Parts: sequence; C-alpha cells; structure tokens
Amino acid sequence: MKAVFLDCIDINAGDLSWEPVEKLCEFTHFLTSTADEAKSRLAGMDAVFVDSFPIGGDLMAANPQLKYIGIAATGFNHIDLDTAKELGVAVTNIPAYSTDAVAQHAAALLLQITNYPGTYVDNDTTPPILLNGKTIGIIGYGNIGRKFGEIAEALGMEVIPYSKDPERAVKADVVSLNCPLTEENKGMVNMEFISRMKDGAILINTARGGLVDEEALAEALKSGKLMAAGLDVLAQEPPDKSCPLLGLDNCVITPHIAFTPKETREKIIDLLAANLRSFIEGGTENRLV
Repeated sequence: MKAVFLDCIDINAGDLSWEPVEKLCEFTHFLTSTADEAKSRLAGMDAVFVDSFPIGGDLMAANPQLKYIGIAATGFNHIDLDTAKELGVAVTNIPAYSTDAVAQHAAALLLQITNYPGTYVDNDTTPPILLNGKTIGIIGYGNIGRKFGEIAEALGMEVIPYSKDPERAVKADVVSLNCPLTEENKGMVNMEFISRMKDGAILINTARGGLVDEEALAEALKSGKLMAAGLDVLAQEPPDKSCPLLGLDNCVITPHIAFTPKETREKIIDLLAANLRSFIEGGTENRLV
C-alpha cells in the first residue's frame, strides 16, 4: 500500500518518528501542499492522510485507486463524505485525542484574560478577576467541554452545560465554545447571540473559527458589550490583514496550537497507524464512512 500525508506540518514537522505508519505502508509526507501539488502527489496513492487539507469529490474522482482517507484530527468538515461513500472510499478520524491539551489551552486563554500573567507590567491598572463564584456556559459538552468544566469547577466556577440550560449558559460570565462546526451552527455567535450574552462577558473559542461571526464579535469587543475574547481558532487560518479581530487589545489570539503538545502529537501518529491497520485488516475502527 502506498500512502501520502499532504499537510503534516502541525503534526510532525520533523521532531517525531513516523515509524508506526511506516511499518504499514510505503509512506511519503509533505509539510504543506497546494491544490496543484496535491493533484500530483495523490497520483498512484492508495491512501492519503490529511490534517486540515480539504479533500473534495473532484480529487477522489480523479484518483479512482484511492481507497482510504485518514484524518489526523477529530473534525471532518473538510472532507466530502458523501462522495467518499458513493465512491467506496473509507474515511477515518481521531476522536478525543486532544481532550486534555485543548481543555488546558482553554483554561490558559481564560487565565490570560483574567490574570494576564504573560503580559503584566507595573503600570497595569486593571486588577485581576476572581473566577471563584463566576458562571461558565459550555457549548459542546463532550470530552473537551467536560474536561474544561472540571478545570473551571476546580477554580470555583459554576458550570452550565448549554445542552441542559441554553439560556442560562448563554448569559454566563464566561461562554466557551467546544462543539463541532456544522452547517447548522456556522456563524452561531452572531449579533443576535451576542445580544443575549451578559454585558461584560468573556468568550472562549478553542473549537472552530467558523462558529463565530468575526465582524459581530469585533464590534462587541470594541463597544464593551463583551469584556474580552480568547481564541485559538479563526474563520481563516492563518488570518489575512482584513480579519477584524487582529490588533484588538481585549482579544487574545493563539494560532490553533491547543492540540500541539508533543505528547498529543505522538498520540495522533499512533492512532493514525491504528486506524490504517484496522482498515487493512478489514476493520472499521473510527470509520466515518
């Protein structure tokens, strides 16, 4: 079996071993790929691994020998699953691999906003904010949401899952997005949503940038409707200069790095290999289609 990884830069830029995958196939990998490069690199490949590179129906149709797509992440909105099913291409993902890392990063964003330990200077006049006794609404109460909730509870916060009390979750002191991106919830944090949030609330997003209407969020941050936002994801990554959130003092942005601890990336490689091995042996481990 011949396999290629089209965009491994965020998974393994050279500091980890590919041995678990290399034991299973004739393997090549590229840090990044353009659309044109992907067309040539997929030629003759039985399997392809991707992190965030989109695999549409055109690429699948142009490579009828392709039988397997392994996603090196949990999200799968960048893969045309309908066409994959139609063409008999197996697709797998890696659920729950980043729970601890992403929950830890969400907490770090929140603490940077409330305590600013990395940017404090002597002439700062804004006092730290005590989280004990505050409420946090968590939208997406799966593995990551629950883990972040545990951390918030350890800080003395009251956790309100959106699935149990939507209105109260939206009106919490802190609202955290931990849900998948779907067609139904795309841009859900818009002007109407923000209008229902508590004045002076904090928004944390470590899920997907597409959940947020960035123009609406920027306006809310500028007006003071929201006190601050902590984001590890944006609608376009990397952002261009037109992103309205860039340069706002009350918007902490990190470049989609919540999942990148070495331990987490080692786990990704092991699970990529486990999923491929299952496919080769006729199994369905972590199969989406």
